[in-house]
Amino acid sequence: MATANPDPTPTQLTVHRGSRELEVAFDDGATFRIAFELLRVYSPSAEVRGHGPGQETLQTGKREVRIDALEPVGNYAVQPRFSDGHDTGIYTWAYLYELGADQQRLWQDYERRLVEAGRDRDEPMPAPQRAGHGHHHEH
Repeated sequence: MATANPDPTPTQLTVHRGSRELEVAFDDGATFRIAFELLRVYSPSAEVRGHGPGQETLQTGKREVRIDALEPVGNYAVQPRFSDGHDTGIYTWAYLYELGADQQRLWQDYERRLVEAGRDRDEPMPAPQRAGHGHHHEH
């Protein structure tokens, strides 16, 4: 992608609780307002991404999700704590830039995946035990 900033550094991060958007201003002059829902749906965590291609867990019911806290991770990322309890996603500056720059395509991709899965954007997530494929071990 020609417009990508290879080493973006944010100059400001603002959590807009009313509109449920994270505003990120970068040192190259780009500013993005990213919906909390998009951040949550595209969380870089293993819980959402899985451990390889095809292992992703389609997220639903996240339209009303809020960011309750935003913790810095070194000088390269932030770790949001979402109102649904999800807090394992570490969002690097480059990933936030990518999410901001590609929002339209990412929303379209999310909507396409919902349709393909026969799921509704606002339906609650299925209970974890139903999502598994026999990989759960009781200790």
